[in-house]
Amino acid sequence: MARPIDGALTGLGEADARQRLAAEGPNELPTAGPRRPWRIALEVLREPMFALLLVGGAIYLALGDLVSGAVLLVFACLSVSISVVQEVRSERVLDALRAMTSPRALVIREGRRRRIPGREVVRGDLVVVAEGDRVPADGMLIEARDLLVDESMLTGESLAVAKRARQSPAESPGRPGGEDQPVVYSGSLVVRGSGIALIHGTGASAEIGRIGKSLVSIDPTAPRLARETRRLVRVFAAIGVSASIAAAVAYGLLRGSWLDAALAGIALGMSMLPEEFPLVLTVFMTMGAWRISRARVLTRRASAIEALGAATVLCTDKTGTLTENRMSVVETRPGEGDTGRLLHWAALACAPEGFDPMDRAIVAAAGGTPGDGRTLVHSYGLSPGLLAVTQVWRAPDGSSVAAAKGAPEAIVALCGLDAAAAGHVRSAVETMAANGIRVLAVACAEQVPDPLPDTPHGFAFRWAGLVGLADPLRAEVPAAIAECRAAGIRVVMITGDYPATAQAIARAAGLDHDKVMTGAELARLSDAELAQRVEAVSVFARILPEQKLGIVQALQAGGEVVAMTGDGVNDAPSLKRADIGVAMGGRGTDVAREASSIVLLDDDFGSIVRTVRLGRRIYDNLRKAMGYIIAVHIPIAGIALLPLLTGLPLVLFPVHIAFIEMIIDPVCSVAFEAEHAEPDLMRRPPRSPDAPLFSGRLLLASVLQGSLALLVVSGVYLFAVHRGLPSEDVRALSFFTLVLSNLGLIVANRSYRGRSFDFLTGGNAVLLGIYALTGTLLAITVAWAPARELFGFGPLHGDDLLVVAAAIAALGVALALLRRLFPAEVQAR
Repeated sequence: MARPIDGALTGLGEADARQRLAAEGPNELPTAGPRRPWRIALEVLREPMFALLLVGGAIYLALGDLVSGAVLLVFACLSVSISVVQEVRSERVLDALRAMTSPRALVIREGRRRRIPGREVVRGDLVVVAEGDRVPADGMLIEARDLLVDESMLTGESLAVAKRARQSPAESPGRPGGEDQPVVYSGSLVVRGSGIALIHGTGASAEIGRIGKSLVSIDPTAPRLARETRRLVRVFAAIGVSASIAAAVAYGLLRGSWLDAALAGIALGMSMLPEEFPLVLTVFMTMGAWRISRARVLTRRASAIEALGAATVLCTDKTGTLTENRMSVVETRPGEGDTGRLLHWAALACAPEGFDPMDRAIVAAAGGTPGDGRTLVHSYGLSPGLLAVTQVWRAPDGSSVAAAKGAPEAIVALCGLDAAAAGHVRSAVETMAANGIRVLAVACAEQVPDPLPDTPHGFAFRWAGLVGLADPLRAEVPAAIAECRAAGIRVVMITGDYPATAQAIARAAGLDHDKVMTGAELARLSDAELAQRVEAVSVFARILPEQKLGIVQALQAGGEVVAMTGDGVNDAPSLKRADIGVAMGGRGTDVAREASSIVLLDDDFGSIVRTVRLGRRIYDNLRKAMGYIIAVHIPIAGIALLPLLTGLPLVLFPVHIAFIEMIIDPVCSVAFEAEHAEPDLMRRPPRSPDAPLFSGRLLLASVLQGSLALLVVSGVYLFAVHRGLPSEDVRALSFFTLVLSNLGLIVANRSYRGRSFDFLTGGNAVLLGIYALTGTLLAITVAWAPARELFGFGPLHGDDLLVVAAAIAALGVALALLRRLFPAEVQAR
């Protein structure tokens, strides 16, 4: 570690850091790692569908039909390949999301501070830690200012412990736990103060690595949806297996050919097994998280995607979320002296290397860095009992001064102003706040007691004046709030600002601003009273971080589904309690991010609204895909069962089912996932959080769709038999009608709002490609003799194609009429 002549820390050089990272590996604990393609393939091989394909291929080979057996085995390999490709794609997306959501560290390298991923911290790095940060690696403290650290993750001790700077470079690190140690440990949480640590242990070499703890990673599944899906799959599988065995036995007894009976039973079982459900759920949740990340929002828990569409209240901070977080000093009201003297004391009340926008604005207005050659001796942080911060400085000549800034009422109390003076301050604050200006009061003390007092109340502070800062509203906020209103989502602003300032910002943003509740008013209310009041209040001002939890609980008690934003350590309980916790990625602390389910990378309110829109789209498309899966299996299973019940020629063998599955799998897992949002997506009210994915209306609509398709396919089948056509021609006509009916069901399910055919003009390029490929393959099965023989088809003539076309047209009309009986509003519930 180098230290230049002026005493500033320089840290490692970038080249040295890269070499150490390459030599010692990333700063992360050993994990099971992502699933490899071969492991995914083994999991797929255990699926029932693959087993049925293998058994079907073996029976074909036993019958001497080598070509059909080989093709069925090829289809089995294709099925495995499709599933493996989808799963590998999902794993890669999850890997990228894990990397993006890993904690970040503030390091000093080559004399400059920069944020890097926590995994890139190396031995010898200088890491800056502050309140709310998760320590990225083990390090010896070379600087510590009022540093308090929670090491419960390592020691199990719930009380935070104080830390100090090392007394000499030879001092050795001890074990976690205990007061007054000069070491911070990876995984511990800074609850107060700040410091700079020289890293000596990373990854498995850190204390947490030796203990064997593991870090929280992305949860790629939505438990409630997974439970619903598994339950439905079990029901279908039980029905399918029972029907398959019964059909095979009946066929064998009636017709005497037990190998053919086995093939017929396998075909029926394949047709009734909805193995697409788990794949679709995994793909949708994983790709959904990826799509949301492209909107600069990270999904830490995939269950949040499900909850987004049900959110009814969005609680948001003001600074940096509704506003640009670009503070500037716009007004000053000195108590004594001039503006320059007021800004001098205000700058001394700022953190020496602060990242707070207000601190930066004040220091910039004062014309330099705080301190003016002085050394920071002690800091008194913000506390629930005193909404102000105090900094104590010592000059080179040994004299000391103290400066405080914070809420006007807190500084008034520190200075002990009389009622008349306090009234003048209050009037000035109200005037400034009414113009949307954030107001801070400043106090100074030129005589500092020795030893330092335990609290700032021990200083003889003198009133210095008021500083007004403005933070312009983000340009896109009014439109985003209007969109929330149209979507049935109430936006609630919760801020620590003065009521008049909050009201001015709410007015500009388009929020309901007639009623404002302050933190003092909230503190006097019982839980029941608060639950009643929050229904009519959309602006909360002078709110302490810990009061946010009470607001969330009160809203939830009224039946609301709450999304909550937060950035500080004290916001973690409310973020954890909210149905959807939204942490600020830019200015937020590590503990806030860990408590949340969603992280905004740009701290922009518009990103929250875009995320809600994406969440609704993902859930919408998931329902469409699930509805299609249910509908499409009915005609397949029906036409496989009909010949077994009637003694008429068989239509479907395993090779035909495998062909259809090659269409269904990519359609339901890729094409539906890529569907655009419905035009009225953000004009619908939020869905009920208890609404099942497979609602009664959705199941009924899907069953009726599938039944209509079965009716049409059966009609063509019976018509062909009645005409006395050869079994090969009957099979070709019926299969063509079945496949085209499948494509018709896709069109019927892909849009609730009349955009069914826009894929022909580029609305969904994936679906257009699937249609083109399916049409080409169907043409090959009848035009190419080897393929025709493989599928057992006879030639199709012009009148045959007219029959198929008429049947599909009739199905289209019937599906359109069915949509009138089951409008989009009903299906989407």
